[in-house]
Amino acid sequence: MESSYIYILTNKYRTTFYIGVTGNLSKRLEEHHDEKASVFTKKYNLKDLIYFEVFSDINQAIAREKQLKNWHKEWKLNLIKTINPTLKTLEYQ
Repeated sequence: MESSYIYILTNKYRTTFYIGVTGNLSKRLEEHHDEKASVFTKKYNLKDLIYFEVFSDINQAIAREKQLKNWHKEWKLNLIKTINPTLKTLEYQ
């Protein structure tokens, strides 16, 4: 069974967030870095991974992505800070 992921990207200002879902986090991060993934992430230079969750089922990941996209920005920030209090860029290979 392959893992699925939800992830949150931001830029150097840490003011704008992008939430995505993927079955291959490394590949998707590379696409964001190369500006081939999303017009929104390209426009706002969102390339810094600051949060992710792993799921065993893609449907669970999609449901979580939809849930987080409906959250207020402050709620998202509080969630991120539970595992990444300084909002540092996370490494994922």
